[in-house]
Amino acid sequence: MKNVDWDIYRCFITVARTGGLTGAAQATGLSPATIGRRMLELEERTGRVLFVRSQTGYTLTGDGRFLFEQLQEMEASARKVESWQQEGEGTTIVRIAAGTWISWLIAENFPAICTERDAFGISLSIGEVRANLAYRESDIGIRAFEPEETYLASRPVGELAYAAYRQKNASGGSERWVAVSEDQAISAYLRWPHEHASGRIVATVTRPRSLLDLARAGAGSAVLPCFVGDLDPMLERVSDEIEPLGHRQWIVMNNEDRHRRDIRTVVDRMTRLLRSHADLFAGKRPRRNSAQALNADGRR
Repeated sequence: MKNVDWDIYRCFITVARTGGLTGAAQATGLSPATIGRRMLELEERTGRVLFVRSQTGYTLTGDGRFLFEQLQEMEASARKVESWQQEGEGTTIVRIAAGTWISWLIAENFPAICTERDAFGISLSIGEVRANLAYRESDIGIRAFEPEETYLASRPVGELAYAAYRQKNASGGSERWVAVSEDQAISAYLRWPHEHASGRIVATVTRPRSLLDLARAGAGSAVLPCFVGDLDPMLERVSDEIEPLGHRQWIVMNNEDRHRRDIRTVVDRMTRLLRSHADLFAGKRPRRNSAQALNADGRR
């Protein structure tokens, strides 16, 4: 096999992770046509078919999965070298992977995580998919369960509760619901409206963050973390806590990296921030309102 430029390999990794040319183009800034040509070039040079191409995207073949696994290990090593080099230059980037709402809280309280005096910056990756630190795609993650992987260290940071919310003093009943589309409903709280109020969903979105905007606008009721809904003066609870959705939260980090000064500093600050909101996270500080509670099936 002829030597392949690392940029082409990185492009392949991005296509594999995003499942197609469009997602890879958004992630890299390259055009889908350019990425497509690079993938064809890589297949020519390796003499292997790496993808099954279809209208729904790019799926890895067996050879593609093998190459992806090997390249992830190379990528992890490259990132360790990059971090080592950045430390020598006095500036590093700490990469945090978190869900929509914890990311929202971090952004709202950013100076508590990173100050102008710090020699490091923050890269925040937002998504509902479980944070994967195996190949150092991130330095720090937030998970809804204690990690089983032996290469991860973790810290518990409290319970997280969920309830249904709607616009405060909204007219009418609670028959209208808003939800994330079913194909994007990865988390249990995102699936709840589809499982309990499927015939009453009047609007769907692709990003959980839009649920808050729709509920505030009076479009319908939305299931939200209590620390989001209870903090918002425009919303009121229309249900008790939805107990089956509750879970603990954990900050996770790679065992080998947790003593790195910048990572340790960010983890300590995140721990303080999240634990300071423990009562809100657990739903113990609901805003007083006159809304009548919903039954477990989403009806009054």
